[in-house]
Formats: sequence, structure tokens, C-alpha cells
Amino acid sequence: MSECVTLNDARGWPVSEAVADQVRRLREQLSDWSYRYYVLDEPAVPDAEYDRAFRALQNLEQQHPELISADSPTQRVGDRPLDGFPEVAHEVPMLSLGNVFNDEEFLGFDRRVRELLKNDLGPGDDLFDSADVVYTCEPKLDGAAVSILYVNGMLVRGAARGDGYVGEDITSNVRTIRNVPLSLRGKGWPKVLEVRGEVFIAKADFDALNATAREKGDKVYANPRNAASGSIRLLDPKITQTRPITMCIYGFGMVDGDLPDSQSKCMAMFKSWGLPVSDELKVARGASECLSYFEDIGKRRLSLPYDIDGVVFKVDSLSWQKTLGFRAREPRWAVAFKYPAQEEQTELLGVDFQVGRTGVLTPVARLKPVHVAGVTVSKATLHNMDEIQRLGLMVGDTVVVRRAGDVIPQITMVVEGRRPETARVIELPRSCPICGSGVERDELVKRSKGGEKTSEGTAYRCVGHLACRAQLTQGLIHYAGRKAMDIEGLGEKVVAQLVERTLVSSAADLYTLEYKDVVDLDGFAELSANNLIQSIEASREVSLARFVYALGIPHVGEETAKRLAGVLGSFDRIRRALPEVLMWLPDIGAEVASSISNFFSDDHNVAVLDRLVNKRLVRIRDEHEVSPCGRVSLSLLVEAMKIPDIGKVWAEALAGFSGNSLSDLISLSQDRSKVISVAGAKGKVIPDKAAESLCLFFSEQANVDRALAIEEQLLEFSMHWQSKEVAPDSLPLSGQVWVLTGTLASMGRDIARQKLEELGAKVAGTVSVKTTRVVAGEKAGSKLNSAIGLGVDVINEDEFLKLLSDLSGEGMN
Repeated sequence: MSECVTLNDARGWPVSEAVADQVRRLREQLSDWSYRYYVLDEPAVPDAEYDRAFRALQNLEQQHPELISADSPTQRVGDRPLDGFPEVAHEVPMLSLGNVFNDEEFLGFDRRVRELLKNDLGPGDDLFDSADVVYTCEPKLDGAAVSILYVNGMLVRGAARGDGYVGEDITSNVRTIRNVPLSLRGKGWPKVLEVRGEVFIAKADFDALNATAREKGDKVYANPRNAASGSIRLLDPKITQTRPITMCIYGFGMVDGDLPDSQSKCMAMFKSWGLPVSDELKVARGASECLSYFEDIGKRRLSLPYDIDGVVFKVDSLSWQKTLGFRAREPRWAVAFKYPAQEEQTELLGVDFQVGRTGVLTPVARLKPVHVAGVTVSKATLHNMDEIQRLGLMVGDTVVVRRAGDVIPQITMVVEGRRPETARVIELPRSCPICGSGVERDELVKRSKGGEKTSEGTAYRCVGHLACRAQLTQGLIHYAGRKAMDIEGLGEKVVAQLVERTLVSSAADLYTLEYKDVVDLDGFAELSANNLIQSIEASREVSLARFVYALGIPHVGEETAKRLAGVLGSFDRIRRALPEVLMWLPDIGAEVASSISNFFSDDHNVAVLDRLVNKRLVRIRDEHEVSPCGRVSLSLLVEAMKIPDIGKVWAEALAGFSGNSLSDLISLSQDRSKVISVAGAKGKVIPDKAAESLCLFFSEQANVDRALAIEEQLLEFSMHWQSKEVAPDSLPLSGQVWVLTGTLASMGRDIARQKLEELGAKVAGTVSVKTTRVVAGEKAGSKLNSAIGLGVDVINEDEFLKLLSDLSGEGMN
């Protein structure tokens, strides 16, 4: 029988259909055996038989390399080492779970779930016809969270959790995990399926890994979780391949297609597609069955082949999950019931006080070294003096130490019966242990319609500011960080030397350093000294958002810095912004607004900023006009003034009575007879006490000036109630998702991102089915390939610039 020629090999020789079919059958056989071995734990053939088939496939692929495909079992072999991991933005955030630690707390979680469902769905709703909620239950594995993306059944990306919103692209390492299928089995899977799970190392494999490391004289890992987390983030996938890591899928993120209507059915479906899920996964009806499951797993915890730190309970119905939604960074429909952390007793030898970047003194316990949860612990956090008082802690006490979440050591209790006669009271230093400056306790201001009340906070701070070496050192380390000014080579040890030798006393002094100043530092030579000076020079030009973040303003992280830069558009406006105005910006709030305002009012900071900005030591790019973020009503301004006895209701009534004119309201306050005629809801007139407060408040010129200053700034920032409102959906690119890749010759990526966001677009870090368009500059990489594979529209830089020019007049005023 003649063979049908289907394609030619790399040498130009014909490849028969029979050879291609043999390769296909070997792949299917090996994939099936792997599935049975790694997922079902039901080996179908001896290892020798698997090895023979694997070698046969390797030989055929070597002879006919054009037949190699990405889902071949031979392609798990690690690729070349990477220079670093690119970032991946999670389309659906990988949120944390809330924790409960006892039966009462879990019953409270179950009660809240039932109450929320009953309130939202209503009695008698066919979706909620029982007092008991059905949950899926599974052990909470102690490893590293990973996301895997399948497109048309093929594994295209693996990503680490990161901060839940942005992680790292670890695709090469994920492909080496033996129980993770490179292509899904069966059929019916969604076009796009992102599954999430835990990467871990079994106890026996961990022991063997450390035994081998000891024999070779290599570093040993403290616990299986650290080993798994470290292995999945190695830059050389060939090393990752040698590690005994495995994965268990527990959920999903982005999906383009249909899935079953419950968590448990989804997990069963995933298993049928070859994805590894927990053998311990069960469905429980009501809290009672959940507690029984928790107790059962707890009894078997030590005998399980892997480490767990609790049990995860999820509402089984996906429609109910959607109804329950999320709270902050965690879902309302799931909870982790944690087992008690491993604890040990030891002696408190002393307490040291560390000084942080913002001057806060944090007590740290010095302990007699003790082995806890696989780690030798010699220090533990004490948080603050209130915590020391709560524990009744004294130096010399025998204490119980646990690793909270099996990560951060902390003291949980004092064994008072073993307290020695020589035990000493722990006292807060009266002066900073670093610089000798005074120590002050924070004050908390609570505002209400009755006025302001001041109470003591929990933090004590050194008042030395930049005169304190500790604050200066930590502040400079933050300033030079990768996400801030990105000054390579300016790490903790180098900064400490610069401060110790009084070569720098502020961030501004960094830009006056010369080669001769750093070449004599420990660890430096000619090349490293020149590299540091060049890195400092390169940092002189910086984006607005990075510069604001680099300043280390308390409570201002990356996202808040981006928000300030995106809305206010210039450092001058950010610096001048009044706290009452700042608190009306999206996601800022009163506490953060106060922190920002206090930072820019501090004399030390003013002097440094004047040198940095006014003397052009740094050049801030990406500044732009104000981006309107919504209007502030006169009633909100009145509330912000904190006039005693005038809350929301009377602020609205006063604003309406004065025709939404602040100047008219101030004039009104000069005539008490008119103020007492102001009527609110249901015709009720303003109380005498509130009227008296209004008149008294605006009788002080300082209050009048403050109110007018706020109004003037609202007008300047396009936030005034009379400002033209720009609806988000009126912008030309509203609702669109764009991705930037490669180098843009005409502008930096930060500027391109800013221009797109000003036009209403969301700029994502990765390409997905939700992506509207990709801008591909020079040397575009994997994102361009992903866009082509998903059929996403791609434009080059010239087309991008033309688009910006065409849209520059639309929706921008």
C-alpha cells in the first residue's frame, strides 16, 4: 500500500503520514500515562515502559523536527536561563482570602453569607430555598499561588501571584511541572481558560531535596513552602525541572466560554480535562458538615503527604458567589479556616527599638533562639507599646512564640508562672536610640458634627526627621528603589556608608556626589564607582508618578502616587493641594490627604524639595494639565470645614439657600436673622445652635480665607461645582483596553500610557481576549505574538501617532 506524503522535513525529504501518525499516537499515549500517574495517582505502566515510549518519541522528533509541537511531552525540558521575569497584569485580580481561627468565627462567616443571600435574593427565591448553604471544602495547601492560561486548550502562560494585581511571567518554569498538562484533554473547554492553583513540594520530596543539598554542600530550605516558591521563580528553567514541585488547581480567573454552574462541578470538569485537583475536595451542606470536615482534616493533617495550614470553604454556587461579591481584597463567598500555628516556648532576652523611614519606633523582641515551624527564630515583632502592655510582657519572661501565618514570628502570650524575680519592665526610650531627638506619641483626631476630639495613637515617633540617621537611611533606600528613582547600586549598605560618612544628608545631596566621594566606600572600585555616579545621573529625569512615590510620603504607595500624578498633572499642583481638596480625589481619603499635606508643610521637606525641583537637580517629565475627576458640591465644602453642629443635612440646606454660592453663604452668615430662616427637609428650620455655629465660624477671617482658598483650588483643578463636567464615557477611547510593547522612538512608554489614559483607555500589561488594540514599537516581543495569536488589532508607532493626532481635540477639554 502506498503512503500519502503530507509534508517535507527539514532536509526536504518527504515525511509519511504513517510517521506523523506514529508521533501523534506516542504523544497521546504518553499524555494519558502522565495524566493517570500525576493526576489520578493510578500508574498504568511501569516506569521503564514510559521511558521507552518517551525515547521513541524523542528519536522521531529529532529525525523530523518539523513535527515538534509545543504540547509534546518532550517539550517540558527547561529553556535557556532568563535575565529576569517580565510583569503580568492579572485581568481578574488574585485576591487573598479572609481568615477565621475558631468555630465561632466560622459560624459568623456562614451567618453573614446566609444573611447577605437572603437580603439580596429575597425569601422564597428559588435560588435560596434552604437555611443551609452548600460549600466546597478542600485543604489549604502551603505553597505558592500560580495562574495558568490556556488558549484553545494550549498552555500559553504561567504567572506568579505577585501582589494580586501584577505578578511575574513564569511560563518556562510552569511548563516543567509534571502534573500540569501542556494541552487540555477531552473537549468542550472554553476558548480562554485561566486556572489558578498552588505549587507545592510534598514532605517526602522536600526531605530528599534537602538531603541531596546537604551532601553537595548546597543551601538547604527551611520548609517545603519556601522550597516551592523559590523553585518556581528560578531564572533557569532547567534547574526548576529538577525540583520535585507539583500543582493543585483550586479555582479559575479569566474565562471566555461556558463553565458549569458550581465550584465543585467546575473542579470535576477541570479534572476531566487533565488538570490536577485535590483528592480531598468535598461538598458540604451547612456549617455543621463544614466543621466536621475541618475536624477530620485536622486529625489527618500530620499524615497528609503535603503541608497545609488550614481548610478553604467556598460557596459552591457560582451565581451565589457573584451575588455575594467582594470586600476590599477578599471575596465574601470564601474563607480560610486556619489551624493553630506551630508554637514553642522560649525566653525574652531583651527588646530593641527600631526606627523606620517615617520615624516610628517599633519594638522588636530578642529571643533565646528556638526552632518554630521549620525555622530558627531569634527575633519577633511586638508591633507597639500597646501590644507589650496587652501581653503584660517583661524582659526575662518565658513566652510562647508562633509564626503568624507561618511567616512572621510573634509572641502570643507570657507564661506568667515561670516569670523570674529578675524580670524587668520594658520602657519606651525617652529619646530616639539613633539620633537622641525627642520621641512623641501620635495624636488621632476624630471629627464629627459636634467638633473635633483628640486621642492618643499607638505609634511613637522620633521628631528628628532628616537629622535622624535611621530615618534618613531608610528614606534614601526607598528613594533609590527600583519602583522609585531606580538608582542601581545604591542599596542599603551603600546608603548606610554615605550617611555614616556624612556625604549625604538628604536625597538632594545624592546629585552632588562625585567619583572621589564613592570610590573609597567599602566594596567599591573604579568601575563600580563610575557605574553608581552614572546611575544617579540617569535618575535625574523621572516621571511625575515615580518621583512622588520616591519621596516616601506616609500612606502614599505606587497607586496613590499614580492617582495624584494622573489627576493633578504637575508636581507644583500636588505640592500646593489643600488637604480638603486632596480628600476628594479618587481613592485618597482624609487620612492620606492629611499625610500628604503635612509632608509638604514640613520645613525639612520643603528645603529638600526646593533643591531637588526648583534648582533642577531632577527633571520631572510627563506633566500635563489637570484631568477632571468629578465635581465637588458646595455642601461637601461646607462639611469639609468641620463647622460644629453642621452635618450633611444642614450643609445641603445652607448650600441650597445660598444658591450654591460660597460668597453668598459667607454673606448670609453675617445676618443671623436670615440664617435661622434656613429650612431643611420637611420644612424643619435650622436649630439655633447650628445657626450660631455658622455665624461664629465665618466671623473669623481665617476661616473665611480658608474656605475661599479651597474654592479657588477647586476651580483651578476643575473640581468646582460649576466646572464643566467630563463624563468618562465621553472620551474617545472609553471602555477600550490597550497594550504597549516594544520601544517607541517618539516617546517613552509612560508618556504613551498617559496619553491613552487621557483619552479614556485602560492600559494593560498583558494581551488577552479583552484587549482592543496593541501598539507595537521596535523590538516588540511576546506580547506581539500573543496579539497575533488571539487576533487582536496591532498598529505600529506611526499609526499610533496619527491616531493621537486625530483624537487630540476630542473629549479632552
